[in-house]
Amino acid sequence: LEIKIAQGAKPGEGGQLPGPKVDQYIASLRNSVPGVELISPPPHHDIYSIEDLAQLIYDLHQICPEAKVSVKLVASAGIGTIAAGVAKANADVIQISGHDGGTGASPLSSIMHAGAPWEQGLAEAQEVLVGNGLRKRVTLRVDGGIKTGWDVVVAAMMGGEEFGFGSIAMIAEGCIMARVCHMNSCPVGVATQREKLRKKFPGTPEHVANFMLFVAEEVRTILAALGYRSLDEIIGRTDLLGPRGNSDVRTNVPQPAVASGMGTKREPLGGPKRLSKAASVDLSVFFSDSPPDEEDRTSWVGATRNS
Repeated sequence: LEIKIAQGAKPGEGGQLPGPKVDQYIASLRNSVPGVELISPPPHHDIYSIEDLAQLIYDLHQICPEAKVSVKLVASAGIGTIAAGVAKANADVIQISGHDGGTGASPLSSIMHAGAPWEQGLAEAQEVLVGNGLRKRVTLRVDGGIKTGWDVVVAAMMGGEEFGFGSIAMIAEGCIMARVCHMNSCPVGVATQREKLRKKFPGTPEHVANFMLFVAEEVRTILAALGYRSLDEIIGRTDLLGPRGNSDVRTNVPQPAVASGMGTKREPLGGPKRLSKAASVDLSVFFSDSPPDEEDRTSWVGATRNS
């Protein structure tokens, strides 16, 4: 059961459904009229404090004791303090959502300027929760542009235990990222209510399952290269992370051309390419020179929540 405090790709705006996509059927479900723009009904109109959130979490646990309650937060500066409060409010899962990913219906201003990377939010939440002895009370879930096994391993080293795939899973089942989700004219029938276009949908569950198997295989390859047998062994191991060199290739195994010495590296004009928006970011918070205390780490990795 998820309490969505905000969304990563468009924080504070909620799920937007443009008017042209609101047909008679959807309008009847939402007690509206066709052609009227809708937003996702937010569950937090009455959440003004951490106490209100704790009360909602308590109510959900009473209604369905066997269900886990997840609270979705947006990666941003100061998220560690919020995550600590959510953990004290007895949530089972804290989801850290990054700025990447999201639907093509997001306003361009949000896609380009809103939110922060999931790495920033996850690193801060992990540090604060561990420092305050709260880490064993919650499961950390992360999403927002995770696409490969490499991303999964990096997220695990930063403390993530569960990993969400959204955009890339849609691509695996046929989405071509036409960026017309808001126009009700998706050419492959993914994000449209028009029956003529929906008949063009090519996806099957097997497509997504096959993609996930490849992701799992990449994770296994990286773990084997590092000398570990399972993902649990590297969760929270920030000492295994390090900054990438300016000309390093982002890959977990040597590329054939590079490994054989046949490839030639060509530096771009003006020297190595740098990301301007990350040039001033202090990367020291993401890494550690020494491994964490293993007894403490294993006390929360895979721990039974709220036992």
